[in-house]
Amino acid sequence: MGTRNSTATNNANDNGFTEDGLRRLREVLARHVESRRIPGLVALVGRGGRTHVEAIGTMRHDGGAPMRRDTIFRMASTSKPVTMAAAMVLLDECRLRLDDPVDPWLPELADRQVLRRPDGPLDDTVPARRPITVRDLLSSTFGLGVDFESMASPIRAATFERLDYSVASGPAPEPDEWMRRLGELPLQYQPGVRWQYDLSNEVVGVLVSRVAGRSLEAFLRERVLDPLGMVDTAFHVPADKIDRLPPLYGPDPRTGEFTVWDEAVGGRSSTPPAFQGAGGGLVSTADDYHAYFRMLLNHGMHGSERILSRAAVELMTTNRLSPDQLASREAMFGNVAHLSCGQGSAGGWGFGMAVRTRRDDYAPVGQFGWFGGTGTAAHADRTHRITGVLLTQVGLSTPDSPRVMNDFWTTLHQAVA
Repeated sequence: MGTRNSTATNNANDNGFTEDGLRRLREVLARHVESRRIPGLVALVGRGGRTHVEAIGTMRHDGGAPMRRDTIFRMASTSKPVTMAAAMVLLDECRLRLDDPVDPWLPELADRQVLRRPDGPLDDTVPARRPITVRDLLSSTFGLGVDFESMASPIRAATFERLDYSVASGPAPEPDEWMRRLGELPLQYQPGVRWQYDLSNEVVGVLVSRVAGRSLEAFLRERVLDPLGMVDTAFHVPADKIDRLPPLYGPDPRTGEFTVWDEAVGGRSSTPPAFQGAGGGLVSTADDYHAYFRMLLNHGMHGSERILSRAAVELMTTNRLSPDQLASREAMFGNVAHLSCGQGSAGGWGFGMAVRTRRDDYAPVGQFGWFGGTGTAAHADRTHRITGVLLTQVGLSTPDSPRVMNDFWTTLHQAVA
């Protein structure tokens, strides 16, 4: 069995969790590590300004250094809730407006053509009925993105070829070139019609950079990361911290054998990227994400400092989708619930994160947050004022890390005093 490290800043009875509940949480998480399907994990739960942390297992699947509270993880799509804060700052300052067209900052998206049929040929198009707005990008409804109902369509193939920079496909170009490639494609749907995953968040990152007049990371660091003390959150891991980054594994779906998707030293997270991906590019720690989600629970406040307006936080953490848009979101994640163990399939979408609009498991209505394809998850429960962060180094090529996420939240909600 891997190394286990359990810490709490106050005793369990004072922090709103029961001793029995935290013991069960630790036992459930340890069971996943003992199964040898998850080499290691870091779990943090917070309530009332206090935290409890479990660091279990090892950094590598074959042993070695133990997981630590300050282990740095590739956050993948769990980046979305944090990077979205940069756009919300610009909205708060009236440097962006929700219903303004994005054309002045993103001329590559002006005068769009739209496919006549979502699965049709790329040259069979009609003009867009209206410009793409800031709201379309923030709500993931601008007309392009991942859509599991049309994965075999020509537009999906073209989007993947030009814009994807996943583990398998290599790094993205710098933002202007990336936007040029995006501008060559028609939209799959008219702006505002359909919710589609991921791509809009990357465009939001470019939008923020152009409006702010500096890189996304520089603006995010000044306005969000540094004020919150998120010292380990960035778009790469510097050399003096690289020993805190585990390899990223993608188990073989057939055999379960661990395959390294990305090493630490010399890997993709070890150098600054040309494209700072707002949709999935951050690295971070459990404590950094706890600070961020606690700020959201506190309506934008961090101590006596305001990071975001109360209204901005409400926009981010409540459903922003119409019934028609919601139907496409539910169809997408409903089709893969058996692979993701239900992660992401229940309810609505705010700005950059999911929002529970109904109760169909242990998590209550109003919970908000998201998960990532590298085996990471962070959510907050406004009903009980709980933050929960679960970080692994196992990608979603198998259901193993989603199962840990599911069991983490199932057990956590039982531990509430």
